[in-house]
Amino acid sequence: MDLEWSEADLRFRDEVRAFLDASLTDDLRNAGRRMTSVYADHDASMKWQKILHAKGWAAPAWPKEYGGAGWTVTQRYIWWRERVAAGAPPVSPMGIQMCGPALIGHGTPEQKAFFLPRMLSGEHFWCQGYSEPGAGSDLASLQMSAVEDGDDLVCNGSKIWNTHADVANWAFCLVRTEKADRPQKGITFLLIPMDTPDITVRPIVAPSGDHIQNQIFFEDVRVPKANVVGRIGEGWTVAKYLLEFERGGVAYAPELQVRLDRIVALAREMPADGGGVLWDDPAFARKVAAARIRIEALEVYEFRAMAEAETPGASGSVMKIMGTELSQHLTELGLEAAGHYGRAYQPQATCPGGPVHLPHGQDGFVGPRDAAIAPLYYLNDRAGSIYAGSNEIQRNILAKAALGL
Repeated sequence: MDLEWSEADLRFRDEVRAFLDASLTDDLRNAGRRMTSVYADHDASMKWQKILHAKGWAAPAWPKEYGGAGWTVTQRYIWWRERVAAGAPPVSPMGIQMCGPALIGHGTPEQKAFFLPRMLSGEHFWCQGYSEPGAGSDLASLQMSAVEDGDDLVCNGSKIWNTHADVANWAFCLVRTEKADRPQKGITFLLIPMDTPDITVRPIVAPSGDHIQNQIFFEDVRVPKANVVGRIGEGWTVAKYLLEFERGGVAYAPELQVRLDRIVALAREMPADGGGVLWDDPAFARKVAAARIRIEALEVYEFRAMAEAETPGASGSVMKIMGTELSQHLTELGLEAAGHYGRAYQPQATCPGGPVHLPHGQDGFVGPRDAAIAPLYYLNDRAGSIYAGSNEIQRNILAKAALGL
């Protein structure tokens, strides 16, 4: 494996940098740099997606025949690194990074022709309907029912932890169409328009105060069978395929490197009476060095994984474990650097992924901005080791798939 960029790679990097420099407005950079979770402000994310779509770069990993950029794994990695370094907000992963690959891999020609172009343009904005109040990490125990009635499936049940379901107009869901001898059997992958009658969305407010998550209730919701991806009763295969992209479809290391650099910059700028660490504190310097080594190790693993396979496979579980746990560690370092300023609730300093109650008005905060953001990022990132299949589940997957246990 060659870790040096080729001349062609360097030319592509320069092209990306020039595009980012010309296309990113101050408000888009602020949305990217002031995030408190993995999700950017919705309006900023959609604005950025339209810019990318016009350039043909909205879906870096999709084949060109479906409107994607058709980039190599090296080009995609360069893009991730440069996007984060420039402060660009991410595009919502639910459609382009998750449902899109599932449709490309398992959808009918008609489904691809209808959904993929609208996914790229942002006309369709997606949310995910997997987890239920009684089925999270043990996803196969889901109970939301879908009963066949002529050309329709009639859906009843509830989904929870649905990111941006309050603004989505489509949902990809797992529903139970049959009781079988194994819980993985009888599950169907279904695309549901969110404006269908008898769908109710209720907000879930995070400990950080922002509204990104929701719970969805379905009461006799009729969905055409034409919206089934794959075959009825065989949705578990589609779901597992999608989850590989959710867990390992992007690289974690570039963003972690940028975030660690910002923590170091925060430690350097903190006033001596701020209660945080001083940059020349040997104990803190050792923690930063150890974190940087772990990120570089993850980066090498990501290089190898992307070079060896088109789909993440079991390596997606490794990347998910290492990436999310490192991310949580960085939020702890950020809190340590923030000192006294990390104790205050100051959402007005942020640009979160959803609406938030601002008790002190829209403007004004105390201390460096990154210090004010640190506690909110810490609270939001507690979910990182749970979503997309908890890290305990990922270790079980690796024990079976990689170690044969």
